[in-house]
Amino acid sequence: MMDRRGRLIADVALAALLLLVPAFLLHSDSRFAGSLAGFVLGAGAAVLMILLLVYPMTKYSAGLKALVTRCVSMPTLLAFHAYAGIVAAFFALLHTGHKFQSPLGIALVTSMLIVVVTGFVGRYYLPQTAMELRQQQSHLATLRSAYEHIASAMSSPDRVVRDGTAVPASALRNVPLLQLVDGISDLESAIGSSEAIKKIFLQWIGLHVMAAIVMYALLAVHVAAEVHYGLRWLA
Repeated sequence: MMDRRGRLIADVALAALLLLVPAFLLHSDSRFAGSLAGFVLGAGAAVLMILLLVYPMTKYSAGLKALVTRCVSMPTLLAFHAYAGIVAAFFALLHTGHKFQSPLGIALVTSMLIVVVTGFVGRYYLPQTAMELRQQQSHLATLRSAYEHIASAMSSPDRVVRDGTAVPASALRNVPLLQLVDGISDLESAIGSSEAIKKIFLQWIGLHVMAAIVMYALLAVHVAAEVHYGLRWLA
């Protein structure tokens, strides 16, 4: 079941993160990124982004998974993956000093936000949708079973067998059949909608992976450019 407290924390953090994006309209410092504080924030964001790779590497590597899970469980690692991604995005946005002029920087920030938002959807909304879909399917199976028993009772003048036990038909004839049919129809419609939403969320996970690949490529170029600039400045 979804951790409601964790979901609330993530909701607030993500909302605050997205509010930071247009903050350049109120504040912009073109020299902050090159300052000591800007460097610390940028380095912290880069380190956290690298640590984000621990979860997918552990998840898809049997040997690494057996080694890592001796110390940390996969749910804990997933929670770190989610929260560290949001914190890394905070650090990266603060590192920019709200100066969105470099095409590389804009592309990096954009891909980073896509990674965070799609990851948030995959972490919280996809499991919730899957759980609701299972509950709806279970409820639908119960209603269909009840409908079949009532239909059998109506066709039998005396008794109907339910789960191996004979039940008087009169005991089932008072069940509101039309309400049962409406309930089955409503559930089938809800399940169709939930399955459509689940397919959309699964596509978001694919977008999450693609955006992450782009983000790490841009991050590597950004770090390499900063190192090159720093070495030229020292020379």
